[in-house]
Amino acid sequence: MADIYSVLNDIVNGLNATLTDCGFTAVIPDGVEKGELPAVTDSGRIIIEYKGENKALKLEHFNNKISLLGASKEGEILSSDYSQISLSLLDAETADGKDVKYIVNEFSETLVEHFGTKTQKPTKQKLPTPVSKAAAKSGAVSYDPNTLANRFTAIYPELREEYKANCDKYGQFLPEDFFMNHGTPVVLATIKENDPVKMRKLFNLLNDIYEDGTNEVQSLIAVTILGAMNNDQEMLAACIDYMCEDMMSPVINVNKFLASRGGKSAKMRLENPPKYKPEKAKKKGMMSMLGN
Repeated sequence: MADIYSVLNDIVNGLNATLTDCGFTAVIPDGVEKGELPAVTDSGRIIIEYKGENKALKLEHFNNKISLLGASKEGEILSSDYSQISLSLLDAETADGKDVKYIVNEFSETLVEHFGTKTQKPTKQKLPTPVSKAAAKSGAVSYDPNTLANRFTAIYPELREEYKANCDKYGQFLPEDFFMNHGTPVVLATIKENDPVKMRKLFNLLNDIYEDGTNEVQSLIAVTILGAMNNDQEMLAACIDYMCEDMMSPVINVNKFLASRGGKSAKMRLENPPKYKPEKAKKKGMMSMLGN
């Protein structure tokens, strides 16, 4: 198990140059020596504060998540002035160098976007905004494929650049292209490894998105991602204990269908999708071919 304070120290060290360029200096709490992590722990929350001219910043770790909160105004900045500008998963039990690198890169881009000067290097095209958990759970809106990919690359940060490249290339996010070429192979490798910690992390995400997702994202999960198991009974058995009830039956049926004689042509179309055409209308989803 990694020490969360050590991980946070690595993140802070990685952000120091960007923080300085954006005009921030750390707020050193009482009792903290020079060179130590300038953190305060309160009710399980680890908070690191920064201040600049008419602006302030907080790094906050709580409940296996790390938030970047910013505020900008003249005069005294109050707690109510802060708003969340970036959020990433950070589990001390599984955090490694890749997680640190991803968070440093993500937070650095966010800092430059919100507080950078005109002389700093501009960021690439802004990524599509994911649907928040609060909005999905309230029923106001459903999870979409972009939200799946955004949260998926928090679990697999090595794919974050591929996700960004997908958005930059097409001017929008193309989920089939990303998951067929990058996401699905990583999922299959995780299932074959069948490590309980990694499986729980993966299926907690897939279950959550599936249960409150659009038909498109449900089809993406059941067909493009988990349908790629090719009806491998050992792999399916490994997933049974982790899949939610709503997802279990469609995934099993999709795998059976794609392995059947009638599913061969559908499988071939999945593995060899047509080239992207910007104005092309969306095709009917694969899930509809299976019936209710």
